[in-house]
Amino acid sequence: MASTGVLPFVRGIDFSRNDFQDMFPKAVEEMVGLRWLRLNRTILEEMPSELSKLGKLEHLTLARNSLPGLDSNTAMFRKMPSLRTLNARYNKIQTNQVPKDLFELEELSILDLSHNELTRVPDDLDNVKTLIVLNLSHNSIEAVPTQVFLNLTGLMHLDLSNNKLESLPPQLRRLINLQTLNLSNNPLMHFQFRQLPSLVNLNVLNLRNTKRNQTNLPPSLEMIPTLEEIDLSENELTRVPDCVYNVIQLRRLNLSKNLLTDFDVPDGWHQLQTLNVSSNRLKALPQSLPTCSALRRLYVNDNQLDFNGIPPSVGRLENLEVFLAADNRIEMVPEGLLRCGKLKRLVLRNNLLVTLPDAVHLLGDLEELDLAGNPDLVVPPKPADLQKGAGLAFYNIDFSLNHQMRLAGNTVYQSSPSPVPAKDPVGRKIRLARRANQADDEEGAGQVLKGMKDLVKDKTRRGSHDVLEREPVKIRKPADIVEKPQLDYSEFFDEDTGQREGLSCWEIENFVPNQIDNALIGKFYEADCYIILRTYAEAGSGDNLNYQIFFWIGAKATLDKRACAAIHAVNLRNYLGAECRTERQEQNEEEENFISLFPHGLIYIEGGRTASGFYTVEDTSLAKRLYRIHGTKILTLETVAVSPRSLDPHYVFFLDAGKKLYVWIGLKSKNITRSKVRLLAEKVNKIERKGLSEILVFNQRKEPQEFFQALGVTELPWMEDAKHHVPDDFTASEPHLYAVHLGKGYLELPQIDVRNGHLKSEMLSSKNVYILDTWADVFVWFGKKSARLVRAAALKLSQELCDMLPRPDFAMVTRVLEGTESQIFKSKFEGWDDVMAVDFTRTAESVIRRGVDLKKILEKDQIKTDLTALFMPRQGSMGSEEAKAVIEEFNEDLHRMEAFVLEGKKFVRLPEKEPGNFFSGDCYVFLCTYWVPAEESSGDEDSGEKEAEETQMHTVYFWQGRDASNMGWLTFTFSLQKKFEQTFKNTLEVVRMHQQQENLKFLSHFKSKFVIHRGKRKEPIDRSRIAPARLYQLRINDSLVCARTIEIDAKGSSLNSVFCHILNVPFDRSASNGIIYLWIGSKAAEEDVQLANEIAVEMTKYHYTMQIVKEGQEPDNFFWNALGGKKPYESNADFLQFSRLFRCSNEKGYFTVSEKCADFCQDDLADDDIMILDNGEEVFLWVGQKSSEVEIKLAFKSVQVYVQNLRNKQPDRPRKLLLTAKGKESKKFTKCFHGWSAYKSPQA
Repeated sequence: MASTGVLPFVRGIDFSRNDFQDMFPKAVEEMVGLRWLRLNRTILEEMPSELSKLGKLEHLTLARNSLPGLDSNTAMFRKMPSLRTLNARYNKIQTNQVPKDLFELEELSILDLSHNELTRVPDDLDNVKTLIVLNLSHNSIEAVPTQVFLNLTGLMHLDLSNNKLESLPPQLRRLINLQTLNLSNNPLMHFQFRQLPSLVNLNVLNLRNTKRNQTNLPPSLEMIPTLEEIDLSENELTRVPDCVYNVIQLRRLNLSKNLLTDFDVPDGWHQLQTLNVSSNRLKALPQSLPTCSALRRLYVNDNQLDFNGIPPSVGRLENLEVFLAADNRIEMVPEGLLRCGKLKRLVLRNNLLVTLPDAVHLLGDLEELDLAGNPDLVVPPKPADLQKGAGLAFYNIDFSLNHQMRLAGNTVYQSSPSPVPAKDPVGRKIRLARRANQADDEEGAGQVLKGMKDLVKDKTRRGSHDVLEREPVKIRKPADIVEKPQLDYSEFFDEDTGQREGLSCWEIENFVPNQIDNALIGKFYEADCYIILRTYAEAGSGDNLNYQIFFWIGAKATLDKRACAAIHAVNLRNYLGAECRTERQEQNEEEENFISLFPHGLIYIEGGRTASGFYTVEDTSLAKRLYRIHGTKILTLETVAVSPRSLDPHYVFFLDAGKKLYVWIGLKSKNITRSKVRLLAEKVNKIERKGLSEILVFNQRKEPQEFFQALGVTELPWMEDAKHHVPDDFTASEPHLYAVHLGKGYLELPQIDVRNGHLKSEMLSSKNVYILDTWADVFVWFGKKSARLVRAAALKLSQELCDMLPRPDFAMVTRVLEGTESQIFKSKFEGWDDVMAVDFTRTAESVIRRGVDLKKILEKDQIKTDLTALFMPRQGSMGSEEAKAVIEEFNEDLHRMEAFVLEGKKFVRLPEKEPGNFFSGDCYVFLCTYWVPAEESSGDEDSGEKEAEETQMHTVYFWQGRDASNMGWLTFTFSLQKKFEQTFKNTLEVVRMHQQQENLKFLSHFKSKFVIHRGKRKEPIDRSRIAPARLYQLRINDSLVCARTIEIDAKGSSLNSVFCHILNVPFDRSASNGIIYLWIGSKAAEEDVQLANEIAVEMTKYHYTMQIVKEGQEPDNFFWNALGGKKPYESNADFLQFSRLFRCSNEKGYFTVSEKCADFCQDDLADDDIMILDNGEEVFLWVGQKSSEVEIKLAFKSVQVYVQNLRNKQPDRPRKLLLTAKGKESKKFTKCFHGWSAYKSPQA
């Protein structure tokens, strides 16, 4: 292709990360105007001869290549007399390969030969008198010649670090302009640095690992008033050198990796900002540290600091942002440290921390808090008002309070306490009538106001000061009353628009305004429309600017340009906040004030410069392209030759043939990639082809012949199968993003820094033009606000860039306009319209059946949730009289009840005195016969008796204790149940119950005297000790029907002033005699006392005595001794009035929250569910061991909604949200469950 002629105007270009190992672009010779050139990471192995043609080159960068030297045997540097900067770091340059003509350059000021293989300082280096920066670090230089520093008096930056220097020439003192001196990692053991005070302009001094001590440093550095940074790390210093204390302008000090045991802070370090004393032997920081009022970063890692080692006065460091104290012995963090309000990083890793002050949650700017390696650390809970959730939406569910209350049918809380007035049609008519009569009343109102003013003036003349003059009432216009929406016009106009006096002009192109150069203002095309802004300042108005806005309509302009010119003229006025009106000017009918804006008059040009938004003259024919696609998280599209031999079974291929889009799926390609490519094809068809293309998806070996015909196969049918030919270690070519900059007569092409090869859409600016080079494709992206001249230059430059580098034959240049990017272009950028939010398990058939519109699919598949129970009021308790009526009603129908208990492997009858006493390790069977009243009949008496017998019903209740195995149930089903079924046949009903989960009918038969003991009825007697004491607690859950007396831990802390307790204290090993105490709490109800007395009497045996004890009057002998001593216990049970237990589960196929009845127990905590417990003060989220991650997240959002609802309904009882796991429940949690004990082990 012929040259475009644009290369001589290129002033700078960045070729970094290209592969020039085999061939360097010959076209570089034509860039004779080049000022800067970057060739970093281009795998160069020799100096390109083409560089000798660049006579105007000033800055050359050759970093990170494989150059053995800079000599090309062509005296190259003599042909670049303007060279000022040479950066050849990270190469393989040797000393004898540095040409002497390099040091003959009269303007060379920056020379970087670091990270090479130099063994000595290059000869003739001292000839470069203009050198300002010299970097020879990371080489193997052993000595510096004496004459080097004789002529380099202008040197400002000298880096000789990481060499083998043992000394420096005394001429170092001649470098009086030196600002940075880096000598780190050199064995300068015997060098005294006597020349150092002569460097009066020194700003940075780096002496890391140079064998420094108190004797080989100058005694003072006061002669260097500009010194701000000192690095003396890795020098085995036992104390801070005296010369450091004299530097009053010090801002950065590094003393890490030494042997310091303590140090002082002088009064002069008021400007110190960074202090690093890590890896020393410090046991305490100095008390005078707060005198460093400007300190921002403090590093004390790897020392021997403890709690006392950090002074409390550290809180006075109000500017401290970084505090690193890892690998120390800190047990507690001083409260003062957390008073540093600007703290952003706090690292306390690998210490002995036990807890943190609560103030850690008040550090609003804290970005990093590292507490790893502190095994005993307990972090204080975050205050409720500071807790932040992870958003309202999880799993496509809206967890906002108002939305969930609306679903539950509850009244939604208003966001504002002030009521919103309803629309009043009558009032609106009255206001309109007043507005219509307003004009007639203005004259009368003016007379009234005039009379009031005269009255005030008259009274003022008479000395009256009680009446003040009022200004006339200003009637607000309707436009002032209407609230205008806040719109963002920055997409169309720049920030500096209207900030300077003069004319600005925009042309309408594709519905949007584009600013044109000042040279083109007044030269209008007949088929275009323009917006003209005049910015001026009136005399005497100061800095206030005024505006005039016009929109000019060409005689042949299309309708869309005319409309957009008027619209964007108004947008410009709103953007500037101008009070002027927009003025319409049509071709050949312009007003004089408009024409006067152009000193040279208006010039009309035939035709149009811009494209219409409705019409296009571009060729819509599309080139046929084949893409090899791989990747799972991010799709990578590689353009390959349109040929069947490009197919590979390990990949998915996408063939864009215009009206047909083919997706070829390799047999060994990944399922996720397949799904993503199908969606990519759908997007290309829907967005770019307006749904007019046909999509064909097929697997390998099932291709239609038309696919091979589209690949260019002429001899059909094609029977050759695709083979794996792409290397397994294949990596996609690295993209290069260039920004096109245009100046006065020159072009520049710098590269955008792309980290890890991941492009992001944020790198593109609407004001610029970019060239994206992906080897087989070159894209030119035009920003909406980019200049037309830059666009034209970028098109030519992109073609030159495509031709100058080695590329395949199918490479091409593609234009891309902002806002109309193709899916192929977007795929080059990470996260730009990426096809991630899909179900990757979907097959091609499901895509065809359900479509590809993700929004519709999500609406259809929205996860169903039911949180209604969280908004329902708490169920009220049953009154005492009502409960007695229920008990009486259930017992009226009871004819008789027979009880059996499992002993060994069979059930035996239970003694008559024992019904009502249950043991947690046993299983019981109760056969209850109920009399069901017969219905009225017309038969005789005999038939009535027969009918009455048939209405008897038999219910067998099987009761299983918490500690009993399931063998009892199996024994019952194969023994008693079969006998009962043979006897009672169809009148038998079997009900299985577990401890504390009994139904109300069964509980009613015991008339509130339901006692549960621990263990078994018949346990072997331990003759080695006296039988242990047993403590029982009477508690009524919800109603008198659910009253139970359950054995609890015999401890003093188990008592509660609200309940009655029964204490059984045996005197011998067989528990045949002893004493029973009835302990009555001071807040116990009278009804509870009476019931507890009856139960205690029945529990009293022949050789037992009973004693009633009131709270506070307990005997010291047996009572407290039996409970292990007197201990603090609960004195209230307010939780009974508020306790609620909710279950969160997915067992119905969707997430639902249901409430347990008020008579809940410990066994209601299902191991595979999430439970929510409210005790009136705290709300616990209990997590079962087998619950899923999805349930945990959904339950967490649900409990947040519940707590938020309670804050609105019960503001006087704020709840704290706490998390607890199975086996780690606190006392506040367990007290809500009657008879809490250890969890039962898995049953057989």
